[in-house]
Amino acid sequence: MADTIGNLALDKYYTYADYKGWKLAEGERYELIYGKAYCISKPDAFGMSAPSAYHQLILGELHRQIATYLIGRPCKVFPAPYDVRLFYEEDENDGTVVQPDITIICDPKKRGPEGGRGAPDFIAEILSPSNTAIEMERKFQLYREAGVREYWVINPEHKALSVYNFKDGAIFPSTYRSADTAKISIFPDLEIKLESVFAESD
Repeated sequence: MADTIGNLALDKYYTYADYKGWKLAEGERYELIYGKAYCISKPDAFGMSAPSAYHQLILGELHRQIATYLIGRPCKVFPAPYDVRLFYEEDENDGTVVQPDITIICDPKKRGPEGGRGAPDFIAEILSPSNTAIEMERKFQLYREAGVREYWVINPEHKALSVYNFKDGAIFPSTYRSADTAKISIFPDLEIKLESVFAESD
């Protein structure tokens, strides 16, 4: 019998057409990477699963700062869950669908009714206990290959941010702490106040 994750076989190649037809339990979420299914959220004993409160505070504040800046501009920002088909094919045979925590897409042709179609301009991922080092390395290589322009990895435990700019095959990394202000380089004047992003609720 083949190994499985839930009802999904680990040794099977899946496409977006398969993915959109899956019947998942409440709170269950998957990503597809090169046709392979990866579980990114499992229901708990009560049938529910959700990120931590601090994860959601970080997500909400980062989204707020970006969304405020983008008012009246052509780029749009999307918080998770939001499907991004990195290697979009119109016939739905593409086998990669991810759900980044934050996605910015500037080209309106890449914004479909089902989600992102092709490489976004910007992606941010917030680390959690379910995000292993192997997964982050896999995502790093995936986003670079797809043509994402800028990739942020946010570490809530250490209140740190790693920024990777991909340009002409080169990687330009930067590291920031909670007292810093980080610039989203794809925009000329958007700076993110990390002290607010990393602020914890009372």
